[in-house]
Amino acid sequence: MITPGHRHPLSSMIVEINQIFSELGFVFAEGPERELIDYNFDKLNVPADHPSRDMQDTFYIDGDDTTVMRTHTSPVQTRYMLAHQPPIRMICPGKVFRNEATDATHEAQFFQLEGLMVDKDVSLGHLKGTLEYFFSRFFGGDTQVRLRPSFFPFVEPGVEVDMMLAPQAGNKLSGRWIEMMGAGMVHPNVLQAAGVDPSVYQGFAFGMGLDRLGVLKYGIDDIRLSYNGDLRFVNQF
Repeated sequence: MITPGHRHPLSSMIVEINQIFSELGFVFAEGPERELIDYNFDKLNVPADHPSRDMQDTFYIDGDDTTVMRTHTSPVQTRYMLAHQPPIRMICPGKVFRNEATDATHEAQFFQLEGLMVDKDVSLGHLKGTLEYFFSRFFGGDTQVRLRPSFFPFVEPGVEVDMMLAPQAGNKLSGRWIEMMGAGMVHPNVLQAAGVDPSVYQGFAFGMGLDRLGVLKYGIDDIRLSYNGDLRFVNQF
């Protein structure tokens, strides 16, 4: 008897996420995993002395001081803005790479989800409403979102995003605030570097780990399980 195959849980989440955001007019975008430093750092307003550029944090390509394995999916935002005129609504789920030790909550390669909206008169209120809709659909219940001030070089102002699911019987996630992601209004320098006039257009951007979404949705207690190829884990989905 041949057992039919099925999607990996990460692939299933990406399909579901694309479907939810498409309901809000967002389109899917992708970009190279081997990325130029100019896109990975410079065009995203990351200072030359920022710690994220250090070799202990970033995988540099041997013999090439201009190329890295992308540390986030944010370069796709810049590439998309350079190729498209506003209004823009896009998401980019994709693999990223960090030079760090692996444990139950960290991997050297993992998946991120980036989102970007650029238009006239975009505000943090649009960000909050978009994320409330996404979380409600993805986790299957009404959610609240709160924003806390934070700092990221590519947004101003920057915020940390917390989510709380409405109380549900038997759902241990509900009724408490959970930190989900970093986000904010796209920094004018980032818009300008992508050929968008910041005096006319504004935008919001957000980024979160797909693995974290899987941990919360499916109760996965070790993100390494998503990458080790163990069919005992994969076949549960």
